[in-house]
Amino acid sequence: MTVTDAPSLAPSPAQPPVRKAATRKRLVPYWLLLPGILWLIVFFALPMVYQASTSVQTGSLEKGFEVTWHFQTYWDALKEYYPQFVRSLLYAGTATLLCLLLGYPLAYMIAFKAGRWRGLLLVLVIAPFFTSFLIRTLAWKTILADSGPVVDVLNTLHVLDVTSWLGWTDGSRVLATPMAVVCGLTYNFLPFMILPLYTSLDRIDGRLHEAAGDLYATPATTFRKVTFPLSMPGVVSGTLLTFIPASGDYVNAELLGSTDTKMVGSVIQSQFLRVLDYPTAAALSFILMAIVLGMVTVYIRKSGTEDLV
Repeated sequence: MTVTDAPSLAPSPAQPPVRKAATRKRLVPYWLLLPGILWLIVFFALPMVYQASTSVQTGSLEKGFEVTWHFQTYWDALKEYYPQFVRSLLYAGTATLLCLLLGYPLAYMIAFKAGRWRGLLLVLVIAPFFTSFLIRTLAWKTILADSGPVVDVLNTLHVLDVTSWLGWTDGSRVLATPMAVVCGLTYNFLPFMILPLYTSLDRIDGRLHEAAGDLYATPATTFRKVTFPLSMPGVVSGTLLTFIPASGDYVNAELLGSTDTKMVGSVIQSQFLRVLDYPTAAALSFILMAIVLGMVTVYIRKSGTEDLV
């Protein structure tokens, strides 16, 4: 074999284009993610950084605000408004529990019993979204009016006697009480509970229920051992989608409540738009975010599932 017959070790001319094509192919997902990343940076990360800097400023609107790293604002805000924080978490937790108790049976029926009516029922679930959040909340002022049929029925059943004893209503009056605020939160955020629950339940293979029946499991045992554990991703997603926005809501507290039912969202809104104390408002926002984030982290870990619908 001569030197000219030896195989060449030089790279083939076709290799560089192939390598470039492979590189471009690997970069495609990142280019597709780029608009979303830019959106998050511009409309989420940068405002968060701005609010963080605002929370450690001192001054006034007339004289201007200056970053002085005044972290005492956080402690002062928490010390002064801790009742609103407790109230917000209590109302949001109660509304989330009610949404779960009301939404799970409905989602179960749509997933397993609705048949050809499934589409119609799903449309009815999301029908409230066709109107304004404000209009839906204002409607509850009519529903819970003192002379309305709802209050009359509750009085006849002596339900208001119990809720009044618990401090959730004021005698025979429902409006401007904690019960009215919780009713508004439950109604407005119920679809956020039903849809994830339905999605999770709809994924369950029906043959698992048949297998449980073949093993002589009762319907209650099948639900406890098969259906509910497999629907946990929907339960976790639904409770998070309900609790997180409900804890920061202020519309229901403003329209259906009173000065004694103010939530922390109402305080933040007032500090930003009326009092014009921007550092306190920003500090309250970050405190609420930290509390909710901590609770959500513990909840997800304790729930036993990391899958979300």
